[in-house]
Amino acid sequence: MNWLTKAIKFGEKIKRVLKKRPSKEEIENSNWTSCCQGPVLKKDLEENLWVCNLCGKHHRISCRQRFDIFFGKNSYQILETPNPEEDPLEWVDTKPYKDRLKSARKKTNQNCAVMIAKGRLDGTDVTVGAINFEFIGGSVGAAEGEAIIYGVQHAIDNKTPFIFFPCGGGQRMFQSAIALAQMTRTTIAINELKKNNLPYIICFTDPTAGGITASFAMLGDIHFAEIGSLIAFAGKRVVQATVKEELPPDFQTAEFLEKHGFVDRVIHRKDVKKQISTILSILLKKETEVNSKISNETSELIIESREAS
Repeated sequence: MNWLTKAIKFGEKIKRVLKKRPSKEEIENSNWTSCCQGPVLKKDLEENLWVCNLCGKHHRISCRQRFDIFFGKNSYQILETPNPEEDPLEWVDTKPYKDRLKSARKKTNQNCAVMIAKGRLDGTDVTVGAINFEFIGGSVGAAEGEAIIYGVQHAIDNKTPFIFFPCGGGQRMFQSAIALAQMTRTTIAINELKKNNLPYIICFTDPTAGGITASFAMLGDIHFAEIGSLIAFAGKRVVQATVKEELPPDFQTAEFLEKHGFVDRVIHRKDVKKQISTILSILLKKETEVNSKISNETSELIIESREAS
């Protein structure tokens, strides 16, 4: 047997091995996932809020899983958000954008990457938004922008705090300038929320980057972040090539941003609900006191004007 025959047989053997490997879809639908020590049961992770017991890694979760943890199962209501035109640019690269949307919707059971819910947090009505990274990398397009704006308007109309769990790589390239416009639109929406003196709380999750970080995600009154979250604008290698200096190993992590003042506190997923509830109780009490003071001052002015007349 010469070397060529051996090579052909070896190639055929590799093909047989590769054919036996499970597909990406089979892996996603299995009962297992991977972490620091190899395979781990998804059921075990779920019982620990999708956080690894050994290394503490906070695994990415869907919007519904996020709401289940934050409110409790069946203790919230998903709000139906507007659905703008799907593919105004009729984008096609390796496959049509519409096909990508169909796949993402089937995979996540969501219409777009952003979901908005309402519920009660320790007796306080709140509006909460989240992004699912599994929906085209959590990227923001027209539908996501509309969902965020809808959530803000719902908070204003119902006078509730607005809490958001951002993640994702930034604006969706398949929608080009339409996606970029959502940075401005969501920023204006958040400014309207603040004009109404309503608390806006951000809890960064892994990963949050690009135009998401550069717009609504960095405008919170308070910034929390889950342990180990990547929070950035440009990628680490891009930054390093620009500044031409060696960057620290923890660069762009939640812990690094906390040290440099961009994040107020890094917290474990199990403590998110308690921490946000505590800060809201402080903010809302302060707001009540301010309104009470204004009301008292107004009453005094009315009494003084009546006495003068």
